[in-house]
Amino acid sequence: MMEFEGVVWEWRGPSPYHFVTIPDELADVVRELASAVTYGWGMVPVEVRSGRSRWRTSLFPKEGGYVLPLRDSVRKKEKIGIDDIVCVHLIVPAGRP
Repeated sequence: MMEFEGVVWEWRGPSPYHFVTIPDELADVVRELASAVTYGWGMVPVEVRSGRSRWRTSLFPKEGGYVLPLRDSVRKKEKIGIDDIVCVHLIVPAGRP
C-alpha cells in the first residue's frame, strides 16, 4: 500500500475531471508494477481509500507520471474541493484485471 497527500486539481475538457497527482517517488513504484497490470493507453488499475470512501479506478499516465481521478460522488461525500489537500491510500492489485 502507498500513502501520500496531494492537491486536488481540475482538468477542464469536454467533461471536467478532478485529479490528484501521484508524487514522483511513488510514480516510480507504480511504473515498476505497471507492466504486470496495465491495460490500454498505460492505464493502471488501483484500489483507493480517501477519508471514509473506498473505490476502484485507474491511474492515468501524464507527463511521465500518473494522476488519480477523483469521482464526483467521492468528492461530494468527503467534501473535497479544488486545491484541497487530500490523504490517499493506494493499492496496485497484482496481476492483470
